[in-house]
Amino acid sequence: MLKPSIAVSRLAEKQRTSRRQLDDLLDSTPLATVALVRDGHPVALPIGFVRIDDEVVIHGSTGSPWLSALAGGAPAAVSVTILDGVVVARSGFESSFHYRSAVLFGTFETVTDDKVRYLEILTDTFIPGRVAELRASTRKELAATVVLRFPIGPDNWSLKISDGWPEDPESDVAAGGWAGVVPITTSYGTPMRAPDCDESIPVAASVRALTGSVANRRR
Repeated sequence: MLKPSIAVSRLAEKQRTSRRQLDDLLDSTPLATVALVRDGHPVALPIGFVRIDDEVVIHGSTGSPWLSALAGGAPAAVSVTILDGVVVARSGFESSFHYRSAVLFGTFETVTDDKVRYLEILTDTFIPGRVAELRASTRKELAATVVLRFPIGPDNWSLKISDGWPEDPESDVAAGGWAGVVPITTSYGTPMRAPDCDESIPVAASVRALTGSVANRRR
């Protein structure tokens, strides 16, 4: 199998080689897209993930055909992208986005020896402090769950960052018109109580911390 090139061919000046910047991106979002070829067809599927040291970790049902393919060693590409802003230029041609985007190439392997720890890290990364509020996973639940890890090596990833100002030609600048950047932010909203959750039960501390709610708030 040919090794994928990690060199950026389009707008190569936006490529970054900093592992710290890669980790910052991977730690900024819980969502990745995993692409592979299964049964002769390309597929790309979104999935929650976390970075644990030098690994990208995902989990799901043991009955999932594409997770089974990954567990079996199918070559994969893991893509993660964050939009940080809208670049408003003086022409549609120059308008664009601020973004951070990475693609990692390689194969997953199944976690068997430390499965519970990995699952707890996944949960506590998605909702910090939640594991302490939950019952332990049952044997049946653990048996129905597959955990896969993907190594982050020194040369199996490519990172591209766009963070500049509009690059309008002088004629457009001289003609006037506003230009700049509009930041994009993501925030948590007000927790919504499940229909079968008793009104007397306070919002969990982990959820209050996640949303910035006051200690005694109930929804």
